[in-house]
This record gives sequence, structure tokens and C-alpha cells, in this order.
Amino acid sequence: MTKINDEEGLVTISKGLRDISAATREKGVSRGLRQTASKFFRHCSVVCLLLLVGCYDPNRQAQFFPQAPPVPPTLPPAELETIQLDNKVPADLLRPAAEPYTLGPGDRVEIELLGDPTSRTLTTVGPDGRLYFHLLPGIDVWGRTVAETKAMLEKGLSEYIVDEKMRQVSVSLRGVESRRVWLLGRFTAPGVYPISSTMTLLEAISLAGGPASLSGNQQSNFAYSSEDLADLRRAFLVRRGQLIPVDFQRLLKQGDLSQNIYLQPDDFIYFPTSAGREVYVLGAVGAPRAIPYNDELTLASAIALASGTVKDAHWTQVAVVRGSLSNPRLAIVDYRGILKGQGPDIRLEPQDIVFVPLWPHRHLKRYLNVVLDTFASSVAINEGSRAVLGSDDAGATGVLIPLGGRPPAPGPTVPAPAAR
Repeated sequence: MTKINDEEGLVTISKGLRDISAATREKGVSRGLRQTASKFFRHCSVVCLLLLVGCYDPNRQAQFFPQAPPVPPTLPPAELETIQLDNKVPADLLRPAAEPYTLGPGDRVEIELLGDPTSRTLTTVGPDGRLYFHLLPGIDVWGRTVAETKAMLEKGLSEYIVDEKMRQVSVSLRGVESRRVWLLGRFTAPGVYPISSTMTLLEAISLAGGPASLSGNQQSNFAYSSEDLADLRRAFLVRRGQLIPVDFQRLLKQGDLSQNIYLQPDDFIYFPTSAGREVYVLGAVGAPRAIPYNDELTLASAIALASGTVKDAHWTQVAVVRGSLSNPRLAIVDYRGILKGQGPDIRLEPQDIVFVPLWPHRHLKRYLNVVLDTFASSVAINEGSRAVLGSDDAGATGVLIPLGGRPPAPGPTVPAPAAR
């Protein structure tokens, strides 16, 4: 078969046009024009027919020119401002609490009448906070110290035992269940652990086996991926709904003991995965939640996937937080302008936090603290619910957080799984 390429076809067409032009300048232009035009169109027909049936040069590489789809712009680096937070750990957090231990539901106490070894009893503080011993009705010891509990027992026994020496008791704490710390996420042994006395952050992390890492798992026969590793840049500690300024990278990688604070009951420590690919949409939206990331996820589509904004949401100061939690970068985006076509939509990145406020904010640091507190509290509630209910679907659709505020801290009556 004859080989015809694009250049040969163009030469044939160009030659035909020159013949037509020459014929118009000669005598008998009409007849010459008809003959030349007929010859020209026959050449063109042959060229087009051969091109349509796929004649080609096998030594020539095929070329494709698909039209690239439009790519939404990402945030320019200049629009992401690094906010220097006051991350210095307060001095009082580096000292153990001066308050003595107080009893709560689930605590195990050993009680004995002095001089009567047969009266020794191991009893548990009930769910209602009451302690039962000997002939006594339930005594409310919830929030009482061991010394206060001893005095209350002796006072109750005075109604049944006349001899003062015979009603003296000894009270010893044998087991702690009411005071716990939560260590969830990418730990070697995540769980809920009792805290009976003073405990530092490093001691608690040690109880959970430390952060999951490839080096720590080399002794195992299992294969680990990046999803099993902890991202210390985004690890956090929540206390009563507030993010505590602890830099876990400095603590665990650099050995900075200025980050080794003393823990309190119900502290929540979370190590996220280093392979996380979600975008968190929080604040004044219909369904605050984590949105699975894809390369085409934009600010407008992420908010739409969170059921849009609520009534009276403040659209002109939508926050996009990116990077580590100790040194985050913040961009303020005019979402109203995007919806009106007055500005380009913004392409998001994995682990971005999008926050829609309900009212305007004047101070960037305070605004950023609200965003980070809301983020940490929502993750803590979702992960805590998943741990308690033992289901991977718990909290999958997100959790509603009071707009601009903090959710209530978990109380001692919240059920918790046994420590691993």
C-alpha cells in the first residue's frame, strides 16, 4: 500500500491551488479552470480516502493532543500564613497535682476492723459512688479521699459499736478504675489505662508501648505499611475539650523534657496515622465530618459534602489550616466570593482542616485556637466512641460540635474498655 503522510497531502493540495491560479491567467480560463479543478479534487479525494482508511508510516510515532481538564488552583504559598502560637508548656503542668487521690466508681478498697482480721473485706465503689461494709448502709464516697472515707466509716460504725477502739478501721486503695487516661491511635498497644497516682506523659506512652513505627515492629512476623505508623506532627493531647500545647516531635524525637507534662484523669492522647488522606470540615456546616480526599477535592466541594453551611454562617472568613498542629499555617478564604464567581475555587490537600465560622473573628491566634480545639475535640469524641463501642463505624459520619465552643469533657461514668 502507498505510504502517505501529512506532508505529502499538503504538497498535493498546494500544487493543485497553484495550477488553478495559473489557469485563471491564461486564455480559455473557464475550460482550464474546470479541468484543473477536477484534477485537484481527484487528488484531494485520494488523499482523504487513504488517510481515512488508516494508511500510515509504521516508522512514525503516533501523536495525541488531548485537551487537559481544568485544574483548580491551590492556595499560593503567600496566602498561607504561619501563625506563631504560644506553644510553651505552662510551668504548673510540669508539676504533679497537689490534690490527693479521690475515690470514684469502680475503685477497689480493702477495709478491715483493727484487731479483727476476719473482718477484712475487699469491696468496690459502686456505680452510684457508694461503698458498702459490715452493717453500714451505702456510704457516698465519690470524690472523697481515703482518709475522708476512713473517717466516714468510723462515724457510721459508731451507731453499732459502742467501744471506740473496736470501731477503728484501716482503709487501703487496692485497685483504680475510676481514673483513666486514653491513648488511642497509632500506639503499639492503644487502650484506656488507669492512673492511680502521678503519671507523666512519657510514662503513659510507655504503658501503650510507644508510637507505632517500623523499627518497633521489626520483631513481628507481620508486614507493616505507612498506615501503621504514627504521625507525631499531628499528634495531640486534649484535656476537658481544650488542646494542650505539647510538641510530640520534640518530646519523642529530641528528648525535650519540657514537653513531659503530668497527666490528669480523662486526658486524651491521640497519634494519627502518617498515611491519613482525609480533609476535616468543621464549624457552621450541616454535618461536620472527615471527607475522603481525592485530587479534585476543592473547598466548595468539601463544604458541599458536609451538607453545606448552616443559616447565618460567616462565609467570608472560612479558615483552611494546613501542616503540623504545633506550627500550623492558616489561610482565610472568602467562600462567598467563590460561590459568586468572584474568585477561584481552592484545591485542598490531605489533612487540611476547613472551618466555617458562625461569626467574624478579629484575632487570628484566637481564631486558630478555636479551630484547633474544635478539631482535636471532634477527633477525640469519634475515636473514643469507636473504642468504647468496639466498632469501626462509630462516628464515621462525624460528630456535631457546638459552634465556636468545646464539647463537654467525658465524665467518670463513661464506659471504657479494659486496658490492653
